[in-house]
Amino acid sequence: MAYILSLDQGTTSSRAILFDHSGAIAAVAQQEFKQIYPKPGWVEHDPTEILTSQMSCAVQAMVRAGVEPRDVAALGITNQRETVVVWERETGRPIYNAIVWQDRRGAAHCERLIAEGAEPMVREKTGLVLDPYFSATKVAWILENVPGARVQAEAGKLAMGTVDSWLIWNLTNGVGKAPVHVTDQTNTSRTLLYNIVEGRWDEELLRLFGIPAGVLPEVRWSSERIGEVNTSLGLGGIPIAGIAGDQQAALFGQLCFHPGEAKNTYGTGCFLLQNIGTGFLQSKNRLITTLAASANRRLEYALEGSIFIGGAVVQWLRDNLKLIGSSAEVELLAASVPDSDGVVFVPAFVGLGAPHWDPHASGLLIGLRRSTQPGHIARAALESIAFQVADALEAMQQDSASGTGIELPALRVDGGAAVNDLMMQFQADVLRVPVIRPQVTETTALGAAYLAGLAAGFWGGESELCAQRQNDVRFEPSQNAADVAARRNRWKEAVERSRRWNV
Repeated sequence: MAYILSLDQGTTSSRAILFDHSGAIAAVAQQEFKQIYPKPGWVEHDPTEILTSQMSCAVQAMVRAGVEPRDVAALGITNQRETVVVWERETGRPIYNAIVWQDRRGAAHCERLIAEGAEPMVREKTGLVLDPYFSATKVAWILENVPGARVQAEAGKLAMGTVDSWLIWNLTNGVGKAPVHVTDQTNTSRTLLYNIVEGRWDEELLRLFGIPAGVLPEVRWSSERIGEVNTSLGLGGIPIAGIAGDQQAALFGQLCFHPGEAKNTYGTGCFLLQNIGTGFLQSKNRLITTLAASANRRLEYALEGSIFIGGAVVQWLRDNLKLIGSSAEVELLAASVPDSDGVVFVPAFVGLGAPHWDPHASGLLIGLRRSTQPGHIARAALESIAFQVADALEAMQQDSASGTGIELPALRVDGGAAVNDLMMQFQADVLRVPVIRPQVTETTALGAAYLAGLAAGFWGGESELCAQRQNDVRFEPSQNAADVAARRNRWKEAVERSRRWNV
């Protein structure tokens, strides 16, 4: 068997990628799906469309490579993490749309719990802050607002899960076999319901959010054979052997196996993760501690800075302002001017993530003049991504230095926007450390493939994976440090204005 199939279920699209033994891409298929905005601050997906788009991509990738199920050693799944689906166990029918990680309807719920003094206990158990970003308030909202949901849940008739659970339930739900209801350690660590210090669903947290234990999936390791695909759609019999939330999959795909190694993924949002080893460390700087994907079947941890709007700001330039026809055009437009000419863009469209965690912050575009050109706005948009990463990394380095003594030697990068040379160079200039982009930037899907392949014996171990590493481009800091520092100070001032806007 010559391939590993990776299902990469993201926020705006589903993808399937076939990897060969060298880690090279043999075939890829991708399909966007609808974004649903019922009310301001609400973001939903159709669970059925998530499933059908992902299955369609898997079949397309295999057809393009001329691959049969017998040629695939294992299947790995990586997914948008905090997004949740609740469905009926008997019929498999979702009782509501998937509520997406960007959704803010749980803000009042979190504020009430914070006012009641619950956050210290939550942080000690989960490593997370009380924010509607995470899954628990989304599930609680469904149980309280969908007619009959609470009664069904208490009777054990409903199942809930992050998107990985939803996909696996359907992939294994075939003739003659019961569907498998599982998730992995990385996805559970994003729910506000899982004790990542002890490695278990936590009864106190379940009571806090009013969620019955009977709806929860079984928790498995990220690299472990958990079943086979049991469908008639051209995937039947392929072992499912890897699961990881998208950012932990990317950390694994970047081969950040040792404490201190860090990566940033530039997707719809930006997600900065640093491996901190086997010891739990609670951030003092409003970052979160999360479980890292491990092939060693042990609890391993990472610090994370979650940024809500990364590449989505480029989509906003394309879809809302119509400044570009495709996302790929933004680099050329931004390069048409030497700098942003004083324009500062804070893309707080759904509030601000780490290290601010302000759900009420508003987007802000300031410094406009009669001379402002589209290129200035495009450049400010790209700079906003790099500045947000710098804010999160500054907090991360403070935590790491005080808790583990770890310093960041370089930042590994991946994701769609990582191919933008202009932005990667500016990122290195802002951080004042090298930025390293690997040859294969699809490290989220690659990480899921690695986890599945290790469990299936396709690869012999982490050392074999490290021997395959090939770096593409290394961006060294080059711009005048004083100039970059002055621009970042203007950015910080703009961030504070965005946070005061709705007060």
